[in-house]
Amino acid sequence: MKYNQLGESDLHVSEICLGTMTFGNQNTIAEAHQQLDYAIAQGVNFIDAAEMYPVPPQESTQGLTETYIGEWLVRQERDKLIIATKIAGPGRNFKWLRDGKQPVDRKNIEQAVNDSLKRLQTDYIDLYQIHWPDRNVPRFGETIYDPNKERETVAIAEQLTVFADLIQAGKIRYVGLSNETPWGVSEFSHIAKQLSLPKVVSIQNAYNLINRLFDSALAETCWRENVGLLAYSPLGFGFLTGKYLNGVPAKSRLSLFQGFGGRYGKPNVEPAVAAYVEIARAHNLKPSALALAFVRSRWFVASTIIGATTLEQLSENLESVNVSLSPQILEEIDAVNTRYPSPAP
Repeated sequence: MKYNQLGESDLHVSEICLGTMTFGNQNTIAEAHQQLDYAIAQGVNFIDAAEMYPVPPQESTQGLTETYIGEWLVRQERDKLIIATKIAGPGRNFKWLRDGKQPVDRKNIEQAVNDSLKRLQTDYIDLYQIHWPDRNVPRFGETIYDPNKERETVAIAEQLTVFADLIQAGKIRYVGLSNETPWGVSEFSHIAKQLSLPKVVSIQNAYNLINRLFDSALAETCWRENVGLLAYSPLGFGFLTGKYLNGVPAKSRLSLFQGFGGRYGKPNVEPAVAAYVEIARAHNLKPSALALAFVRSRWFVASTIIGATTLEQLSENLESVNVSLSPQILEEIDAVNTRYPSPAP
């Protein structure tokens, strides 16, 4: 396992991060702890959660993921682990979370942090992320910005000021973004420098073989601002394993949560996935290993977030760290991307 410095922080995160959004829904607390134990034994030191998890979000399970992690975390050497979690930003209509109002303001940030600390049973959070920007941006599967959707927002300076106070209080160490845009990364960075407030060190966005939107403007922005990508959904909701090419398997995420994978129902997803699976098999690789190794190979990726519902899946995903893609394979991947550019943005 390799470890990468995260932005301008002193955090050195494992190149694979354990994502936990299945804990509390598809995984019991015993299964969650088995995954955590196994991942740590393989060199993973980075665990990512969110206050809204597990997914799909609902009132009856909200917070269970952090609770499961907390029951495990109290038995670990805390200073050897990097724990990340997130505040749910506005726009998702979670009526059960803080009375359905989630502006990223002082009241909400402080309550969200304190609640997460309690569930996680820890004194501090290493990386605290804004799950969605507190402003009008395209949502999952959308690619067009619509100014007609503008609404009242919390100023970025105000958000960063609260985070500065929480860092001073020792409750969080660093700040990150999620589902952000080039403008957002630039503005957070600019205001932090201008007002001597905490600079964001990471961005957690979707990135995979069928969603490479990060390659252009966001890649440049993050290079210039020294912000590392935490790539989520590297297997494209499981599509890049090839398991959906012949229908929807029983007990798969797509069968359990129908309609949840809408961004993957677009016209060129299936032929693109089939082409990537063909490349993997031609080079005696598992399709999942090809997909994960590709994400890991990108210069802007600080850590690749993997999630699994079984230890077998987790083991297979972690073994991908031993796979390096040759220039020939990368050329073949780029050829498919030219034919089917980012079919699942």
